[in-house]
Amino acid sequence: MTSGSTTSRKEREMRKTGAAVAFYALSIVLLPVSLLGYAIWVGKLRAAKPSGVSTSAQAPLSARWAMHNFGVREDQAANLLLPVLPGVPWLGMRLAFWPTVLAHRVTGYVSKTFRYPFEGRIPPQAEASARVTFFDSAVDRFLPAIDQLVILGAGFDTRPYRLPQDTPVSSFEVDAPKTQAVKRAMLDKAGIDARKVTFVPADFEKDDWLAKLADAGFDPGRPVLFLWEGVTMYLEQAAIEDTLSKVAGCARGSLLAFDYFTTETLESTMLYWRYGRAAAKAVGEPLKFGVDSTPPSRERLSELLRSCGLAILEQHVLGRETTKKRAWGGFAIAVVQ
Repeated sequence: MTSGSTTSRKEREMRKTGAAVAFYALSIVLLPVSLLGYAIWVGKLRAAKPSGVSTSAQAPLSARWAMHNFGVREDQAANLLLPVLPGVPWLGMRLAFWPTVLAHRVTGYVSKTFRYPFEGRIPPQAEASARVTFFDSAVDRFLPAIDQLVILGAGFDTRPYRLPQDTPVSSFEVDAPKTQAVKRAMLDKAGIDARKVTFVPADFEKDDWLAKLADAGFDPGRPVLFLWEGVTMYLEQAAIEDTLSKVAGCARGSLLAFDYFTTETLESTMLYWRYGRAAAKAVGEPLKFGVDSTPPSRERLSELLRSCGLAILEQHVLGRETTKKRAWGGFAIAVVQ
C-alpha cells in the first residue's frame, strides 16, 4: 500500500468520524424535540386504535418510510402509504424524525438506526434497520427459486409492491381483518397497484389461517417463502406453536423467515426494555412471547422449532451473547425438511 493511499484512507476515516461526532452532537441538542414528537406520536396512536391502525404494524412502515427519505433504501410504496393511514400523527412523526433528518442533511452521516444494508453486531437501537435488511435479504436470496410468497401478520408491509411487475411470484398477505381492511383501502387511496396480491383475513389466535390461504389459491404442495416479521412477540405461545406446526405441514423446502424476542427482553430490568414494554402495553399491544434466553439461544430456538416439525437453517443473534450475557432477540430462518 502506498503512502498516498494510506493518507487518503486516514482522511476518509477522519471525515467519517467528524461527521459522526457532528451528527450526534446536533442530535443531542435537538433531543427534546424528538422526545416531544415521540410523546405526541404514542398519544395519538392510542387515540387512533379504533381505526384499525395497529401500532406494531405501523412502526416497521415508519422505519422503511424514513429509510426511503434518507435515500438509503428505495420504497416508494411505503413513502405513499404512510401519509394516508388514518390517525397517523404527522406532527408527532415530523418532530420525532426532524432532528435526525436535519443532522443527516447537515453532516451527511446516517446513524445505525436507519443504516441500510445493516452490518455488524445489532444493538437495540439498530433493530429496525437490521430487521429490514434481514427480511429483504431473505426475499432476494430465496424468491428466485420459490414462486409463492406469504406474509404472515403482513400489517403494512410493502415488499410485494417492490417486486418487479414481471416477477412470477404469487403473493399472499395474511392479517387481522380490521388491519387488512384499512390497508386495502389506504393502498387504493395512495394509488398503489395491489392487483397481484391476494389478501387473506385471519386471526392467528382464532382462525385456521392455512385453510383460508388454501381457499384463496395458495398451494401447500409447492414450496413457499413465509415472512413473519414483528409478530411473534405479540402472540401467546400456543399461537406461536400452532403457526410453526402449520408451516411445517407445507411442502418440503418451504422456508420461514421470522424475528423474535427472548425472555431477556420480557424480563430485563434495564430502563430501555422497561420503557419498551410499557410503551407496547400503553398502545394495547403488550409483549407476550420470548424464546428462552439461556445461552446458547440457538439451541433453545432449535428445540422450539423441532418440537413443531421444523429445522433451523440460520440464526442471527440480537445483542452480544456469551456464557454469562444473554441475547435479547434474533432473526432466524426455519426450513421444512
